Amino acid sequence: MPLAFSLPFHKARRHGTLGAGGLAHFVHDGISDSLYVLLPLWAEAFGLSMAQVGLLKTCYSSALASLQLPLGMLAERWGERAILAASTVLAGLALTALALAGGFGTLVAGLIVLGLASSAQHPLASAIVSRGYGTTSRRAALGTYNFAGDLGKVAIPPLVAFGAVLFTWQGSVIAYGGLVALAGLALFVLLGRLGAGQPQMHHPRSEEPMPRGWGLRQPLGFTLLSSIGVLDIMCRGGFLTFLPFALLAKGADIEWVGIALGLVLAGGAAGKLVCGLAAERVGVIRLVLLTELSTALGIGALVLLPLGWSLAILPAVGLALNGTSSLLYGTVGDFVDPARQSRAFGLFYTLSLGAGAVSPLLFGMISDATGINVALLLIASLALMTLPLALAMRPLLRPG
Repeated sequence: MPLAFSLPFHKARRHGTLGAGGLAHFVHDGISDSLYVLLPLWAEAFGLSMAQVGLLKTCYSSALASLQLPLGMLAERWGERAILAASTVLAGLALTALALAGGFGTLVAGLIVLGLASSAQHPLASAIVSRGYGTTSRRAALGTYNFAGDLGKVAIPPLVAFGAVLFTWQGSVIAYGGLVALAGLALFVLLGRLGAGQPQMHHPRSEEPMPRGWGLRQPLGFTLLSSIGVLDIMCRGGFLTFLPFALLAKGADIEWVGIALGLVLAGGAAGKLVCGLAAERVGVIRLVLLTELSTALGIGALVLLPLGWSLAILPAVGLALNGTSSLLYGTVGDFVDPARQSRAFGLFYTLSLGAGAVSPLLFGMISDATGINVALLLIASLALMTLPLALAMRPLLRPG
């Protein structure tokens, strides 16, 4: 009997699987991007420097990256369902516990636990969706999955910001943490009913041997793809971490910072959906070149423009900034055997998120030394560095 990934997925079942993956992405991206609102509040409450702010983000991102690969490998034996649901419940509890933070040290500890708990979502949910769709509209499905994540990025940071204004930041994180924990329970039930996220090893009716090693069909292509992912997430993480501080320096209030993040992430949501749907028609490489060049130009423009114009162009910057990721995620499957997708996504996310963890600390130190605008211009240069890598990857992809 074929492995679980090759069982027939009827249309309703595929959509249900995508819905479950989208729910996981929504709540976890809501966590990660609400931190961009909370960082300035913590900086004011606890008297933090820009380097300390960057270190907080680095601690979270490092923890987030650390278990991507181990959990991706573990899911082959235990299945994505149990690990993804349990980690989501734990993430909700960890976020709630952050309300008890009394200073820099407790923030560091809380964010590390939160990052560890959030490690499962990207590799496991991506693998569930990718395996469910196979070669049928995989990029479009993963683009929709990414769009769901960006809906969380759009919806949650402004709500956290307004909750902090109306009540306290502690009340905001407690409320959202409770919702995340409930979402984890819902994922366990939904994936069970769909029969998705089951173990991929030693299936009782398996006729196909499990591929050895990493299952990389095209190692050079995967290496180039991962390199682009590293630079892309360093650019995105650095920009989103310090965008609120750049806007505050231009005279924005904290409420407008939440709105600004909503604008850039709304553009990002559209970018992920549009790029995921357009990839097969326009071509992956063409779109990567377009989004990365537009990202660099957009960040450069934000440095020069006054507050009003900066806010006006944020949706366009977000579209370019986040659009690339749908193209990258949807291309992982081109280079990897289906049965190894959990660990391949785990490896891809470990490399990219690990590099992204360094980015806030690095650019926080640069910002302390040279100013926020210089840091932003250096962040923009990372986007330009992806262009030759994308061109080198072109001949390794199948047409389209």
